[in-house]
Amino acid sequence: MSDKVIKKANTDTCDTFCYDEVLVQRLQPKIEKVEGVELIFKALSDATRMKIAYALTLEKELCVCDVANIIGSTTATASHHLRLLRNMKLAKYRKEGKLVFYSLADEHVHQLVSIALLHSKEV
Repeated sequence: MSDKVIKKANTDTCDTFCYDEVLVQRLQPKIEKVEGVELIFKALSDATRMKIAYALTLEKELCVCDVANIIGSTTATASHHLRLLRNMKLAKYRKEGKLVFYSLADEHVHQLVSIALLHSKEV
């Protein structure tokens, strides 16, 4: 028997190239509005940061030491990830004596994390 390779045609692309010029001209300028938004998803695409963000949806705020124990890491690692979330404006912090408490920046971040979790369970 010969070793023939049979290529299947992609069914997820158009068979012919064409586009709606009016539609493209209307939407193309609006696409620039998403610049920078990918950074939010990039920050949340890390499994550790997503776990931290999820923990912060379950509790209003958490101490860095608690976060470290929840995710099973050192306080330095937890602090590093929390700082990145803060720098990306996804989390905020407050200092109380020698303790630092983090919370999600706002309800939008809470919704992003919650919706992502919901979606992952439906897929």
